[in-house]
Amino acid sequence: MGSDGRLRAVVGLAQAMAAACTPRDSVRAAARGARLAMDGSFAAISAWERERGCLRVLVNEGERRAGEEEFPEDESYPVHDFPEVTEFLHERWVGGGGPHAWVESAVGDRPGRRGEALRRRGRGTCVVAPVVLSGRAWGELYVARDEGLPDFDEGDAEFATVLAAVVAAGLAQNERLEEARRLAFTDPLTGLANRRAVDMRLDEALEEHRRTGVVVSLVVCDLNGLKKVNDTLGHAMGDRLLERFGSVLSLCGAMLPGALVARLGGDEFCLVGVGPPADDVVRVSEELCTRAAELELGEGVACGVASTGDPIGPLKSSRRLFRLADAAQYKAKAARSTAPVVAGRDTAVVRLADAAAEEAPGERRRFRGRQ
Repeated sequence: MGSDGRLRAVVGLAQAMAAACTPRDSVRAAARGARLAMDGSFAAISAWERERGCLRVLVNEGERRAGEEEFPEDESYPVHDFPEVTEFLHERWVGGGGPHAWVESAVGDRPGRRGEALRRRGRGTCVVAPVVLSGRAWGELYVARDEGLPDFDEGDAEFATVLAAVVAAGLAQNERLEEARRLAFTDPLTGLANRRAVDMRLDEALEEHRRTGVVVSLVVCDLNGLKKVNDTLGHAMGDRLLERFGSVLSLCGAMLPGALVARLGGDEFCLVGVGPPADDVVRVSEELCTRAAELELGEGVACGVASTGDPIGPLKSSRRLFRLADAAQYKAKAARSTAPVVAGRDTAVVRLADAAAEEAPGERRRFRGRQ
């Protein structure tokens, strides 16, 4: 491949990584782009997991051999089998040198670990390029050619060094985007999902409910006593109460497979269940009320449940499910109930929610004060 072809390959790799929607898509695009740019038969991207002392393979791309999965669950290799991974970090860089790729071969009397692996898999040569993020070794780019194809040479190693730098830039950009996406759907204080994430999950769940009849449940919780804690003990203690209740909600939510737990804002939290029967959701809500009452701060929680597994009538949108759960929660709060109120099992709650909808279809809480 000439210089123009290599330039186009570098641009294509960068564009493919930029277009990737997920981290998995990103590493696959990186491996494929590097393989094509290097005229390789096979490519892999591996991450150096320092806490485990190993190189973990994230993706295998191209002509895979037996046992090589595209996205392996746990294909990893001890770093001590590949001392060059730490050598280029601790020796070469300390002296002012930068990361540089190298070539290994299956031929020779002492081919080394990589050479032995090449030989076993019918490959002739490989080029290994360190991937560096923020000045630290992140992992490696590996490209191999099958036996019978031209061997990689020093010029290929120099080009692989350039490709690894492009891969590193793409990975860094994707990490920033993933962090931005995470922050967009996360409550910063508790680490739970936020209202935006709840709305998206409910819209998806109700669409699935219309197609398949899957049970969709919403639990709305109002944390009692937060204002009193803030006024008497300070907002730092109020934040502590919110965080602790968030942990309790997360623990209880884990009892329902696939549940989403969120802080809607202020002292209000919720749980979205998709799949589990209404009775299971109610039992988890009861456990939540019990555990919240045992917190050293606050005064427990008022909890309302609305589920398509109960007779609540048709749902045109998530707003009605919210109104039902809100109405149940407000009834629990007014009665100082230590147990959840379930909308579909209390006809007065359903009437209250529907009356509020008639008065203000686009509002969520117009029935406040109707208790």
